Amino acid sequence: MSRILIAEDEAGIAAFIEKGLRATGFSTTVVGDGATALDHATSGEFDLLVLDLGLPVMDGFTVLRRLRQEHADLPVVILTARDSADDTVAGLEGGADDYMVKPFRFAELLARIRLRLRDSRTSELTVLRHGDLSLDLHTRRMYVDGRVVDLTAREFVLAECFLRNPGQVLSREQLLSHVWRYDFHPGSNIVDVYVRYLRNKLGHDRIETVRGMGYRLADPPPDPAG
Repeated sequence: MSRILIAEDEAGIAAFIEKGLRATGFSTTVVGDGATALDHATSGEFDLLVLDLGLPVMDGFTVLRRLRQEHADLPVVILTARDSADDTVAGLEGGADDYMVKPFRFAELLARIRLRLRDSRTSELTVLRHGDLSLDLHTRRMYVDGRVVDLTAREFVLAECFLRNPGQVLSREQLLSHVWRYDFHPGSNIVDVYVRYLRNKLGHDRIETVRGMGYRLADPPPDPAG
């Protein structure tokens, strides 16, 4: 069971997040100030931190900075009312793994938490494989049935996202957050454009469109010899 630390000083929001996460199988701890959040976050007892920026005693930016200064690799999802581009950039460049603005949909927060947890658990892998697709994270090379396929930097990260989550439907919002971080406009069709690029290089049937939801890496075809 994954352990989530929630650093939020608004009791109603904290209770809402905690209730939702517990209902989906997570273990949760809530803290209401930055100093306590930092103590808990550096304890090694948690798998992810949901961090508000406007915390008393020590603000969220300071918590994040000190957490990263101590070389803690705990995934951090910022959840805040601060919606300026400067704050978003500062949070992500300061070491946050994701940035969400209040008001928010719990389903989206849950999806982002699951994605960051999955990323952290598979970060030790050097080669991601799915059927005859393989992605070498060290050499930054993509292989299709043993053949090297050249990918741009964005295409590589998008392919990595799909290969780390085979069979899972990934929304456009998730892909925007993961691949483009803060360098995108929410109404952009950039995800659709890059999925098309990736299909052209990997094969059009490799990535499925799930209407109204997003995209999914298709299951590999059955082995004729098997």
